[in-house]
Amino acid sequence: MRRKIPSLGALAAFEAAARHQSFTTAADELAVTQSAVCRQIATLEDFVGVKLFRRTRRGVVLTDAGINYSRRVRDRLDDVERDTLEVMARGGPGGSLELGVVPTFATQWLLPRLPDFHRQHPGITLHFAPRTRPFLFDDSTLHAAIYAGPAGWPGTESHFLMQEAMVAVASPALVPGQLKAQDLAGHTLLQASTRPHAWRQWFAAQGVVAPNDMAGPRMELFSMLAKAAVHGLGVALIPRLLIEDDLAAGRLRQVVPFEWISDRSYYLIYPQAPVQRQALQVFSQWLQAQAAPYRAAASAGG
Repeated sequence: MRRKIPSLGALAAFEAAARHQSFTTAADELAVTQSAVCRQIATLEDFVGVKLFRRTRRGVVLTDAGINYSRRVRDRLDDVERDTLEVMARGGPGGSLELGVVPTFATQWLLPRLPDFHRQHPGITLHFAPRTRPFLFDDSTLHAAIYAGPAGWPGTESHFLMQEAMVAVASPALVPGQLKAQDLAGHTLLQASTRPHAWRQWFAAQGVVAPNDMAGPRMELFSMLAKAAVHGLGVALIPRLLIEDDLAAGRLRQVVPFEWISDRSYYLIYPQAPVQRQALQVFSQWLQAQAAPYRAAASAGG
């Protein structure tokens, strides 16, 4: 049976006109005449049997039906564009993978390792989107996510990657020597707004009570905390795996010889009944191999 779908040209003209609230601007964007846009939209309105625009002395305004329809059309055209770009990028066997990632983990740990992945699997393209909290895969275009938390969430499969070892670090110019946990009471403690109790848990794990453990400048990302610590703004509590380069280069130093294993670990998460994507299987195997040394180090430390 023939599908009841309007022409792609009419949909593209409608989406552009709805986004700009202007037939003239839509025509400029699509490199056609204004009358061509008018004809396409008139054809679409005849097809659906509903007025999508109201003509006013100041121009055109979407009707209520037009507002609702434009949102859906925009989403569908975005899907078609993304799928088209994927086919163009692949040009053959391989595929692509849409991944949700914790931003600082992606920047500091994952991205520096990706040249190795691309050398081994040049036909697979990875796309990243920031995700820091659980979400519904059905409501997104993501195939998988790298997540930091206590475990996965309902409706998903999770593969453990590594634990999170938190260390107290500062600029060598600010703290030139080793300290004890209780000595940090005289220093500014940089706070992670997403981990408001991290310092308190770190102190408690050493049997220390610090009255000002939740005081200090708050920042959302660990990358911000690391940069603030490098510039001598205070002492930061950060997962070691996110600051390996800063520690190796001497921009930061661990000021207390204690590693606290937090209640969060890193997992590769995907839907419980995922579409069988070879790219996801390949990436999962590679990621597990990259995380293996960290699991081994944690076992040896335990």
